[in-house]
Amino acid sequence: MSETTRYETDWLTIPDLVELLDEPLGRVRRLIDEHYLVGSRREGVFKVPAVFVMDGRPLSSLRGTIIVLHDAGFDPDETIDWLLTPEDTIGVAPIEALRAGRKSEVRRVAATLA
Repeated sequence: MSETTRYETDWLTIPDLVELLDEPLGRVRRLIDEHYLVGSRREGVFKVPAVFVMDGRPLSSLRGTIIVLHDAGFDPDETIDWLLTPEDTIGVAPIEALRAGRKSEVRRVAATLA
């Protein structure tokens, strides 16, 4: 998979998330631990794709999708890559479909990956 095909997004560090979500550090860490957000080390720093946040909150449909992918054996890097890479059966990157309210369709496809 080439980098150029991926959905373009900025990356947020934990301090960025504390500021953007207006939540204390412990709460931001819990959001990650409880799969409301997923991140991984990029250039040595833990980061979360900015596209996973909408209107100052974690995208509401993201948690269930992360859990489905986790149950399918995806690690955080693979989860992020799948969400940001255009999926033929969906027609766009899964994160784009989630942001457009197409949660059921995305989860249906994610569930077939196990």
